[in-house]
This record gives sequence, C-alpha cells and structure tokens, in this order.
Amino acid sequence: MEIDRRNATTLIAGSIAALAVPKPAYAAPSLARTNLSPALWPANEYKRFMRAQLHDRTAAGSAMGTGGAVTVAYNGLAARAGLEALKQGGSAVDAAMTTALTQIALTAGAPVSYFGIQSLVYYEAKTEKIYTMNAEWNTVANERDPLSIPGGLDLSSEAGRRGSGAPSGRTALVGGFMKGVEAAHRRFGRLPFASLFDPAIFIAEDGMPVSRELADQFRFRHDDLARLPDTRATFLKPDGSAYQAGEIFKQPALAETLRRVASVGSDYMYGGPWGRKLVRAVRANGGKMTLEDLQRYEAIWADPISASLAGGYSVFTNPWPNSGGTALIEAQNLAVVSGLADGPHWTSDGDALRKVLDICNMGYVSELPAAVVAAAFPGLDMSPDARITMKHAEALWARIKSGTQLVPFAKNTVRHSDDVVAIDKDGNIAAITLSINSVIWGKTCIVIDGITIGDPGSFQQQAIAATGPGKRLPAITETGILMKGGHPVIGFASMGAGLHLRTFQCLQNVTAFGMNVEQAINTADLFAPGLDLKTMQQTVHVPQGRFNPLVLDATGYSWKELPMSEARPGGEGKWVAISRNPDTGLLHAASHNRSNSDAVAF
Repeated sequence: MEIDRRNATTLIAGSIAALAVPKPAYAAPSLARTNLSPALWPANEYKRFMRAQLHDRTAAGSAMGTGGAVTVAYNGLAARAGLEALKQGGSAVDAAMTTALTQIALTAGAPVSYFGIQSLVYYEAKTEKIYTMNAEWNTVANERDPLSIPGGLDLSSEAGRRGSGAPSGRTALVGGFMKGVEAAHRRFGRLPFASLFDPAIFIAEDGMPVSRELADQFRFRHDDLARLPDTRATFLKPDGSAYQAGEIFKQPALAETLRRVASVGSDYMYGGPWGRKLVRAVRANGGKMTLEDLQRYEAIWADPISASLAGGYSVFTNPWPNSGGTALIEAQNLAVVSGLADGPHWTSDGDALRKVLDICNMGYVSELPAAVVAAAFPGLDMSPDARITMKHAEALWARIKSGTQLVPFAKNTVRHSDDVVAIDKDGNIAAITLSINSVIWGKTCIVIDGITIGDPGSFQQQAIAATGPGKRLPAITETGILMKGGHPVIGFASMGAGLHLRTFQCLQNVTAFGMNVEQAINTADLFAPGLDLKTMQQTVHVPQGRFNPLVLDATGYSWKELPMSEARPGGEGKWVAISRNPDTGLLHAASHNRSNSDAVAF
C-alpha cells in the first residue's frame, strides 16, 4: 500500500546542489536500464488495474502460470507492477520489492511506509537454501526512559484508534524498510536498483483516484494531518479540506524523494539529506533520534528456524528477534500435540474450534511483559529458544488443557501492513511483510519530503524498555516458506491485527486438511478476539454469516459476528501465498479475499 509520483524536473535542477547529495553508496547491477513504468505497459492495462483498486473482493484473487507470479493482501496494481519486473527478467526479490515500493505509493503511506519495516524469507533455487532478512524497528539509542513515551491505543473504538496522549517525536522508531529493499536487491536482485522505483514514482507523479477507503482515512486522521505544515501540504487540499472519493491525489514531493533514493541508494535517507531533515523534525517534536541512529542501521541476515508440520510439510520462517516466527512455530507444534489434525475441521466442530482459539491465544506471549507470562505459566521456560521445541509444546498444551489461559475468554452466556509473495521462472521465492506499524499514519503525522513517519513507540513502551536503547525490537510478523519432499512448495506472508490466527488457520488448512492456497484463504476465518479493557477478558470475533452459531456456542466462549465494514478494525488477519508444483513448475497464486488485492501470473 503506497503513495504518489511524477513531475520533478524543475525541482531537480534547482535543488541538487543545495542538498549536496552524496555519491552513490550502492551501485546496482550494470545492466541496461530497464523501465518498469506503467506508462510502457500494454494499452489500457494500467487503467484497468487502477480501476480495480477502487473495489473490494469477496473471494481470493487467483492466478496460474509458469513464468512467474505475484500476490498481495492489498493493491492489485502493485502486484501487476511486480509482475512487470518478472516479465522483464527480474528475480523474485526484484518483483517483491517493486511491488512493496508501489504498495506504499498507492496507500499514501498510511498503513505502510518507506520508513517503516519489513521482514523477508527467501528461497534461492540455485543453492536450494533459505535466507531470512530482518529490517524491522531499531529503538532510539538516546531514549532512556521509554515507559514515559506518551501515547496509547484502544482498538475497540474509532476515537481509541486515533491514539491518546499528546503527539510526540519520541514515538518514532528507526525503520528499516528502505535499507531492506537495498540489502535484498544487493544480494538477490537482477534488474538495476533504480528500475524497482519506476511504478511508484509514476503513481506518485501521475496521481491516483482516491478510493472510498482512502477518503475515510483522510477523514479519520484529518485533524492530525493538519497539525504540521509539511503534512498539511502533502495530504490536504490548499484550503485545508480532505480529499474526497474519486478526486485525484498526487504526491510530487514523494516522487522526487524516491527518484533520489533510486539514484543514490538508501544512504540518502540513512544519514543523508533526507535523514537530516527527519532528525530535525523528530527532535522539534520532542524526540531523541539522532543521525547516528540512522547511520548505524543495518538489515540483519540470518538462517531460518523451522518445524515439521502435518502432511509431510515443514515450515521455514524468521528467527528471533522476529517474534512472529517463534509464535508461528509454537502454534504449529501445539496443533500437533493437541491432535487438531486428527479430527474434523474447526468450522464444523466446537471442540476443534476451541483448540484453535486456545492455541492462538498464545500469540500474545511476545507482546506481554515477561512477569505477566511467568505468572500465567510458572516454572515453564518461555524463552524464544524453548518455544520452538516440541518438548515445550507438550508441556504448554498440558497447562492449556488444565484451563490455563494467557488472556482469558469470557464465557458464553447462551495490528496495519501489507504482504507480498513472488516466485520467478527459476523457482526463487520471496515472501515479505511490510508495515508502518501504526494506525493510519499515526497520531504524530510527521512527513519528510513525502515519506510518512509512524508512531510505533506510542503503544510499545514495554517492549522498547525490555529491548533496550539502540537495539532491534521484536516483530510479530509471520512470513515463511513451506517445504515438502525436499522441495519448496509454498511461499506465504501475513499481516493485520489477526495475522497470527490467520496464519495458523491457513497453514493448517493446507498441511493438515489438504486444501490448495486459494481454498485455504476462502475458508471461514477467525479474527483477533475483542478485548474488554475493564474485565481483561476476550470475546471471539468472526466474520458475519461464515460460522455455524451452534459450533461457536459449543466452544463455551463468548462470541460476536462482525460485518465486513468492521473487519479490518475488528482484528482481521490477511494471509497470501503462491504454491509451486515441483514437478511441473505450475504456480498458483492467491490473494486476500476481502480487499482490493489481486494475484497475477504469466
């Protein structure tokens, strides 16, 4: 989900010398310049995909091919941009990063940001090796009292989702998204680095029609967007009013910034002219970020962690400090020891559904203070290393069966991001999750030359304190690759407040119940439970009309149906995937089933 593009020739001529742009720190592969701009796509194709941006799906997008495929949770036009990278000889990483860059432009930097975060799991076909990359948040080195960072969130109401407390630059963390784009491309890219930016720059300059969803976001955050002059000039009309659905929204400042990053590399942001502007703006709002925080940031490469699943599958995902990978494996191990796959599907059986709810309830572990977790499970090793073992799952399930709940469910009385998965003709697989990790731009609404700066520190004070200053914050994203018979067969990524539940359900649908990726996504899914902040009890949330009420009643837990209009703020999770038949090379891409997503292939 992303921002805008075009028209900056006069700006370039007048300001390059003044900005003193450093020499490129990263030289892209020396290939002839490949142009991925939508202006060069087949006639009317860009318009067709842009029109589709304005409508939401009721079933997963699906596409098949053998030359390459891309799928997304939102913004089908971004998937088409990634497919163009594949068609012009790009790798899976080229396609995934092109898609992600385009997504941010298409969403005006509200749910995802070029100064946000990303995680990557990559399968390299020629070496048959899986790599992971962590480009998540770094805490600020000079922040020594994180528990006093102002802010808070209550997802149960619109006012609560806007955030509480005074806007503060202390809520900004050091995002690694653009560092991650460059690091992944340096290692696995084929196309020139600058080519990856072509679609995003085009969209930012040319403009895009405002969708109903984006219009609602402008309304939702209007007062915060009007707080600072640069933000007001970027996102509001000259008279201060919000853009309405159907009107054309352009982002010329963003287009210029992206053009400079494409030319210079990520150092333009991480210590260069853009970075200096960022530090000034954050500190002017009370923040403690310094240029050194930006200069020392690096993406982290590591070997994956893995676990065996039902049906002869194994899953490979990001290791700690990606806490989501740990939670993913812990949940799949709990599915094994609980015997979930040995019975009927949870959409038709209350006991099985209760198992799913109890297992996924453990997804909160990484987000709660260690003392709270220790009090709930005394004597049980809840360290990241322990949680990915089957021995831990066996001991934990015994506690859960006895009635222990990390966050209790009320008895029955009768988090914004995007995903990309890409596979190229050689069988390389790239799966990424990216996010601004804030609710719709965040309350501070700081914008630097078109790039949005979220407020992820406003609700992660405990985690920042536990992590320490200047270190990598644990991230809950769940992204990975499924292997079977020694071959990579599925790349997947997930996002949203209910990402842990959705990932668990879809992986079980595929591995234990034999569904293909499209069927797994279209099967009725659970949302993240609702939490009553007064009683600290949870209520099961499900999409309206998708579950049998008798099955829900049989869990013994309080439940509530949510209409689609409340799905996203109500805790919806998104899971997208591409499967690859190792014998035929046939790709099957499937997108999210409740958004303007799409899956494309050739």
